[in-house]
Amino acid sequence: MEAPAAPHSPAEPGPAGNSTEIVVDSPERMGELGRRLAALLRAGDLVMLSGELGAGKTTLTRGLGAGLGVRGAVTSPTFVIARVHPSLGDGPPLVHVDAYRLGGGLDEMEDLDLDVSLPASVVVVEWGEGKVEELTDERLQVRIHRAVGDTADEVRHVTVTGLGARWAGTDLGALSV
Repeated sequence: MEAPAAPHSPAEPGPAGNSTEIVVDSPERMGELGRRLAALLRAGDLVMLSGELGAGKTTLTRGLGAGLGVRGAVTSPTFVIARVHPSLGDGPPLVHVDAYRLGGGLDEMEDLDLDVSLPASVVVVEWGEGKVEELTDERLQVRIHRAVGDTADEVRHVTVTGLGARWAGTDLGALSV
């Protein structure tokens, strides 16, 4: 029997595109995925998260923060738009942005100075599609898909796509361990 088609658009094409899909069955496992993903990140990396409300974007970012060893509780920055979590060690800070309430592209986000923060930080942007791609051609796109409607289904299908030379040689399949 053939597997059903994925409920999302295919990963963005490109010669340097590199993609993997991971099935996550609980919020705890989403946090673990974030910790594994953190091990691949370094200062200057942009991670764009997309998915339905309640898909697990902030839970994944919480795991990233734990994996990066940053200070402060990683919570949704929906109303403050962005939070900076300094590193507790010698790693980069985490800049966590929620662009949900922002309508336009990078111009509307200019006051956040993401272009200034990016070289020294790991920048994670929830709801960033169509808004922050201009920051860099080298980024990770993480799409989280979940069942919609009245369901208690905890299963998420997470597609991680690395774009640009930075991610061309990275084994993203290692994230599904």
